[in-house]
Parts: sequence; C-alpha cells; structure tokens
Amino acid sequence: MKSINSLGKIILASKSPRREEILSKINLNFEIAPSNIDEKLDAKLNPIAYVQDCAEKKAHKVSLDYKENYIIGADTVVVFDNQILGKPKDKLESYSMLKMLSGEKHKVFTGVSIQNYSKKTSQSFYCLTTVELNTLSDELISFYIEKHKPFDKAGSYGIQDWFSSQVKSIDVCYYNVMGLPLSELFKRLLILVNK
Repeated sequence: MKSINSLGKIILASKSPRREEILSKINLNFEIAPSNIDEKLDAKLNPIAYVQDCAEKKAHKVSLDYKENYIIGADTVVVFDNQILGKPKDKLESYSMLKMLSGEKHKVFTGVSIQNYSKKTSQSFYCLTTVELNTLSDELISFYIEKHKPFDKAGSYGIQDWFSSQVKSIDVCYYNVMGLPLSELFKRLLILVNK
C-alpha cells in the first residue's frame, strides 16, 4: 500500500489549531495556509450545502497560491432545531447557544474539500455527528464562557476541552465535532494515492 505522503506536501487551508492537531495524528506532511475567506452564513443554504460550499471556497482560494499541492479546506457548523449555529459573536450569544443546547441532542456537520489545481482534482464530502449534552446550569455556562472563551468554536463549545465533561453521548465521529472527520478524510486521501 502506498503512503498518503506520496501525495507530496498537503496544505491545510485553516488556522484552526484543532484541525492542525487532528491532521498531525496521521504523520501527514502538511503545512498551514489559512484562506481568510469571509465566512458569512448564507441562510438559504441547508447545513450540508453550507459546510461543503464554505470548505470548497477555502480550498479553492488557497489552491491558487499552491497550484501543485493538494489542499484541504474544512468548515464545521452545529445545527439545533433546524437552526445553524456558527461561532458566537460575544458572551451573550455564547450563553444563548449553550442554553439552547443544554440537555438536548444536536447535529454537527463538517464539510471537507480536497483540491489540486494543477491536477484538476476537486472532491467534497461531509460528515454528520449527533451529540447529546447534559443539562447545563446557568453557573456552569457562565464558568465555561469566562474560563474557556469559546468564541472561535461553532455552537460555542469545544468537545476536546473542559466541555467534554458535559457531553452525555456522541454518535459517529468524535473528530468531526472537533472540526475534521479524520477517518473519512484518510480514506479519501488513500483513494487519491491509488488512482
């Protein structure tokens, strides 16, 4: 079996430390090049279309600067009651999101796009994980926001930090909730290697 490192240096089009941490688990030869695209939510798109569209835009923008490399773009949203929850703007919105998710099940969608400009390769996929939270008291929510400042996280929480203590159940992929569905991504990269 060929190694995925035979794809050459891969570029992660993200400044997320969580995505960097996840990718480093498979000894991938990669570097970071954030896309810095405007991630305004298009209310007309459903969650699957939204995360894939956003991931594609991120990967495409970076592929114009790294035309010979494979680029990975990704985007994650939390969805509760058909409402997309992106990153909270401030403490008030953070509190509102966590209060909404308290004691409930919600869905986490991550879209991923793998592109190579020179090889005219572009493939996108998404992963869906269902998460159920404990019932969160107002004190606990306030403590979490003050101590962990989850303003860069969809749904206003990080499953990999202190908040993991409030996760009652998780169905499908843990790394998807962190921001990158590693198992599915590895499979897709392996397919590209063996093309």
